[in-house]
Amino acid sequence: MRLTKRRIGCLLLFLCLLFLQGGCGKQESSGKEDIGEEKKIQIGMSFDSFVIERWQRDRDVFVSVAKELGAEVNVQNANGVVKEQKKQIDYFIEKGMDVIVIIAIDPSALQDSVKKAKDAGIKVVSYDRLIDDVDVDLYISFDNEMVGTMMGQALVTEGIDEGYVVMLGGSPTDNNVPMVENAFKREMTKHRVTILDSIHADNWRAEEAAAYIYANPEKIALADAIMCGNDDLATQAVRALAERRRAGDVLVVGQDADLAACQRIVEGTQVMTVYKPVERLATRAAEAAVALANGEKLSGEDVTLIDSGAYRVPYIGLEPISVDRGNIDEVIIGSGFHLKEDVYLNVPEKMPK
Repeated sequence: MRLTKRRIGCLLLFLCLLFLQGGCGKQESSGKEDIGEEKKIQIGMSFDSFVIERWQRDRDVFVSVAKELGAEVNVQNANGVVKEQKKQIDYFIEKGMDVIVIIAIDPSALQDSVKKAKDAGIKVVSYDRLIDDVDVDLYISFDNEMVGTMMGQALVTEGIDEGYVVMLGGSPTDNNVPMVENAFKREMTKHRVTILDSIHADNWRAEEAAAYIYANPEKIALADAIMCGNDDLATQAVRALAERRRAGDVLVVGQDADLAACQRIVEGTQVMTVYKPVERLATRAAEAAVALANGEKLSGEDVTLIDSGAYRVPYIGLEPISVDRGNIDEVIIGSGFHLKEDVYLNVPEKMPK
């Protein structure tokens, strides 16, 4: 009896093992689900640098949205060195990324790198700065001409007609810079404003703005306003003006809505900044990158075409917002971009209730 029971027990154990093996075999060959688990969309993202305050926001939002959509993002920082950015793109190509997103240091220096990625079947997104003369799969940015127009209009509102302005521009290799500046100049021409001088800060080095003011006291003495390529340049310009006790007397405009710029607006040492909702830009870019990786055609009312030298490429241009003392509470604080107590840190008595 004991022997028979033992044999029955062994037989049952053997049948259970067979059943489990069969179940495991079915799981291994289940198809789509397993493929999806094994391979996620891979996105490589190469940043110019993180010197400009807003880039960290762009990175965080892009990575978060891409992750929600099932993609992994490998972020690299070129620290303003073109050679390093080229190496990063080569690395992404070797890794077989599905999409490469590039915030270009010098767009004209990256054309061969982009072509190499395209030849490898990788989609390329030109983020915020257009890489021209190559067939990128998407250029996404804010309307840069509108940025320049808004800067000019802010000075006109302050009564600069027939006055004098100095332009302290951004990097000469940034394709957005001429778009902003040309629109600004058109606005100045309409109102008979004389541009006393115009310079560009290599690699957006903000200290060059202060250096110019120190080196050109005569021109600064004549200037009614200073147009700064971004708020980082404006920070250095206002500091230099403050040393000459002219902060608040010279009208200063910038872009990016950095916290320091917003503080200066409520203090009265900067007239305006241009707020670019980077959350919208980074979110839309992440959605588009995942769509491209999935082989989908980009669609939506915001998708148009733009000339990129020899090519016409898909373009998404988002609208920026002009911010001054009149709407800073609504636009900047109301959107949660900066906290009220941070914006009014230096002038608590003016803080809205």
